[in-house]
Amino acid sequence: MPVRQLPEQVVNRIAAGEVVERPASVVKELVENAIDAGASRVDIFTDGGGRRRIGITDDGSGMTHGDLALAVDRHATSKLDDEDLLRIRTLGFRGEALPSIGAVAKLGITTRHASEPHAWSLSVEGGVKSQIMPAALSQGTRVEVSDLFFATPARLKFLKTDRTEAEAIREVVRRLAMARPDIAFTLAGEERAPVTWAAALPGAAGRLTRLGDILGSDFRSCAIEVRTEREGVVVEGFAAAPSLTRANALGQYLFVNGRPVRDKLILGAVRAAYSDYLPRDRHPVVALFVALEPQEVDANVHPAKTEVRFRNAGLVRALIVHALKEGLAREGRRTAANTDGAALSAFRPSFAPRPTNWDWRSSPAYPVRPAPSFESAVTAFAEAGQAAFDVGAPTADVRFEAQPSADLLDRPLGAARTQIHETYIVSQTRDGLIVVDQHAAHERIVYEKLKASLAKNGVQRQILLIPEIVELDEATVEKLLDRADELASFGLAIESFGPGAVAVRETPSLLGKTNAVGLLRDLAEHMAEWDEALPLERRLMHVAATMACHGSVRAGRRLKPEEMNALLREMEDTPNSGQCNHGRPTYVELKLADIEKLFGRR
Repeated sequence: MPVRQLPEQVVNRIAAGEVVERPASVVKELVENAIDAGASRVDIFTDGGGRRRIGITDDGSGMTHGDLALAVDRHATSKLDDEDLLRIRTLGFRGEALPSIGAVAKLGITTRHASEPHAWSLSVEGGVKSQIMPAALSQGTRVEVSDLFFATPARLKFLKTDRTEAEAIREVVRRLAMARPDIAFTLAGEERAPVTWAAALPGAAGRLTRLGDILGSDFRSCAIEVRTEREGVVVEGFAAAPSLTRANALGQYLFVNGRPVRDKLILGAVRAAYSDYLPRDRHPVVALFVALEPQEVDANVHPAKTEVRFRNAGLVRALIVHALKEGLAREGRRTAANTDGAALSAFRPSFAPRPTNWDWRSSPAYPVRPAPSFESAVTAFAEAGQAAFDVGAPTADVRFEAQPSADLLDRPLGAARTQIHETYIVSQTRDGLIVVDQHAAHERIVYEKLKASLAKNGVQRQILLIPEIVELDEATVEKLLDRADELASFGLAIESFGPGAVAVRETPSLLGKTNAVGLLRDLAEHMAEWDEALPLERRLMHVAATMACHGSVRAGRRLKPEEMNALLREMEDTPNSGQCNHGRPTYVELKLADIEKLFGRR
C-alpha cells in the first residue's frame, strides 16, 4: 500500500483521541481553560454522563473576536509567551483542547472580552467552523458541547454507563476544586443534585475548609497540617491522622503547581511515611500541594497532562516523606477515638425516654411490702438511711485505687485509677477520663525502643542458656534462614537445626521471655510478602513491629497501680503513642464536659 497524506479532518480526529478520552476529559480541559482565564466562579452542567451535553460557564476574562477565531485552530494558544516549554505556569498550553473537542463533537463558544462592545459566538461541528456571529453575554465565556463522539461512532462503544461517566466528571471537578479553593464551583446535571463549593479564604484555613467540603467532615476533624521547604521546593497540605484510612489509595491527592496529577511518586512516599502507623491493607487520606519552579518539573509528559516528571524526583519524595512524618510525630497522641466523636456517641443511651407522667412507684422493681408501724419506722430510720448508701461489694472486674496525687492529674494521660477486664486501664485527668488499651500502648512503646536502640548502638540481646528449638515446615525455615542476617541485626539469632527446624540462640533483651514459635511464624508470614524492591530499612521495621507485638504486655494480665502509672508515663514520652504499630488507637479520651452532657448536667 503506497504512503499517502491523511486528510486534515482525519488527522484531527486521530489527534483528538489523545486528549478527549471520555466526557470527563472534556470537562477537565474546559474547566482548566476557565481557571487560566482568571475565573472566580465556574459552573458545570452535564447531561447523559456528558455524552449528550456539557456546559461550562465562567466569569473569566473572555476572548476577543480575533482570539476566538484562532482558539479552535490546532496548536493555537494564549498560554505561552514564547517557545520555552520549561516555564509553563498555566494548566493548559498545548492548544489542542478546543479543536480536538470540535473534531469529534458539536462545539459552541460564546465569549465576551472587556474591551469588546458585545459578545461573540462560534460553533464547530465535526471539525467544520462556522462564521463568528454577535451574541449576548455579560462577561466571561460559555462553552457548550453536545453529541460527543458523533463524528467517531466507534468511540461511543467504549463509553460506560451514564452514571459511571458522571462519576468520572465529578471526580475531575473535585480535584480541580481542591487545587483552587479560591474559586467557587457548581456542579449540576440530570444525574445528580446540584452541589456548590463556595470560594474559601486564602491560606491554610481556607484550604482545609475546601478539603473538608469535598473529602468530608471526618477528614476535617482529623486533618494534620504538614509543611516543609528545601531548595526552592515547598510541600504543604493536610494528612489525615492514622485513624482515618481507606481500603485503596484513591484518597491520596497530589497537586503540582496547582495541577492535579496522578503520580506513583506520592504512593511510595505516603506508604513509607505511614508505614509505622497503618496495617498493610489500609491506606491513608492525604492532599499534598507541591510548589516549585516550572523548569524543575516537566508537565509535557502526557497529552492529557495528568502526569509530570520531576527533575529531582528524589528531593520531592524525601520532602513528602519528611513533611508527613513530621506532622504525624507532632500529633502522635491523636487517635480516632479522640477526634471524631465516635467514642462519645457510643455512650449515648439508645432507649426511648419515659413518659412525663411516669411514677417510679409503678416500676416492677419497686418492692411491695406491708406498711410499717410508726415505732418501727422511727427506730429503723438511722439504719435505713445508712443502708441506702451501702451498695455492697463490687461484682464487676474492677479495682479502684486510692485518690491520685494532684501532679499526676495534670499529666496528659492522667493518673491510673483502675484496670477493667484485665485489658484496659482507666485513668483520670483534671478535666476528664482516659481508657487505655494496655497491649496496644505497650506495643508502640517497645517498637519505638527497638528503633531507637537499633539507630544508636544496635539492639541489646540476651543469650539463651539452652537454645530453643522451633519446628516449622521446610519452606518457612528456608525463608527465615535466608533473612538470618537481617534478624540478627535485631538481636534474634537463629540457625538451622536439621530439616524443618531452627534453633533460637539469642533474643532481643527488650522482649524478655517471648514465645519463639509464634514470633518466628509471624515473621515468616511477613517475609512472604517482601520483595527485593522493598528497602532494607523498611524490612527491618517490619521485623521490629512483629517483635514489639510479641514482647508487649498482653491483654488479660493484671497490673499493679504503679505498673499502670508507669505505662502511662512511658506513653507520654514515646513518639506516636496515639496508635499501635497496626494503626489501632491506643486510648480513648472523654472530656468531663462531654460526660456531663451525657447525663443531662449541661
